[in-house]
Amino acid sequence: MPDLNAKPALAPGYRFQWEPVQDCHVLLYPEGMVQLNETAAAILTFCNGERSIVRVIADLENEYEAEDLREDVLSFLAEALERGWVRYG
Repeated sequence: MPDLNAKPALAPGYRFQWEPVQDCHVLLYPEGMVQLNETAAAILTFCNGERSIVRVIADLENEYEAEDLREDVLSFLAEALERGWVRYG
């Protein structure tokens, strides 16, 4: 499990944006593009390198009026880290 005070951010070379043609958020990188589902896009919106993982979870729970998002966020961040999409500061 990562340090919950770590601050996730997009890894260098990746750009997060809305892609109207795909009708979804995407991660662009030199070799291609990753289409993101709504949950992944919501999490990445809060991963700006300034918020800790704890803060990302709290902000998502507040924004979406949800509870118990911790495991979902941690699971996504673990996969995003493994795929090289994010890094921790």
